[in-house]
Amino acid sequence: MKVFALIMAAGSGKRMGGSVKKQFLKLADKEILSHTLETFDRCSAVDGIVIVTSADEKDHVKELSANMSKVICITEGGSERQYSVLNGLRILKECDIVLIHDGVRPFVRQEDILTCIWTAQSYGASVLGVPVKDTVKVCNAEGEITATPDRKTLWLAQTPQAFKYDIIMKAYEYAEKENFLGTDDASVVERYGIKVKMVMGNYNNIKITTPEDLILGNAIIARMQ
Repeated sequence: MKVFALIMAAGSGKRMGGSVKKQFLKLADKEILSHTLETFDRCSAVDGIVIVTSADEKDHVKELSANMSKVICITEGGSERQYSVLNGLRILKECDIVLIHDGVRPFVRQEDILTCIWTAQSYGASVLGVPVKDTVKVCNAEGEITATPDRKTLWLAQTPQAFKYDIIMKAYEYAEKENFLGTDDASVVERYGIKVKMVMGNYNNIKITTPEDLILGNAIIARMQ
């Protein structure tokens, strides 16, 4: 079984502010993307890594990943994350399972990567996630609460999201044909009519998007040391 990781690192990081894109900000002594790539490079079940980044950052990402043995390609992203994923998927050859992961989620655990792979092998599609801790409200355009969903049924989707290659490829091609933009990879597969299995993750597997997340990320690293 051939397993490849698709690392998404083409985001602009507007919510972070500043001139440096969020994936290249420092956590401890390394850039966020370095932490992420090293985790997948160490994973025994991963055969290769494709990094999707912006055209102007390709050279920097090449330098960043120079010592990582499993990086097979660095390619350019598109105008939307979904188009960037499709660009990466089209590069993969002889792939059985693909893991799609946010480059700014540096704290994913090895055991969670493996569980996603095994689950995708059995079910065809899997998503790492955690149950919500807070009560969630649905509001209308005026800010009025219209519903309070049962918290027991609500999960926060994380990455990696893992899929059999033929499933995710067909789902993305179908979405392209239908001009459908999903909120994550699983939503594209769901739209295609495939059930996706949720896998229990870890609350430390945060996506670093805002300055507050960066503070939390440094706290997680300090606690791990």
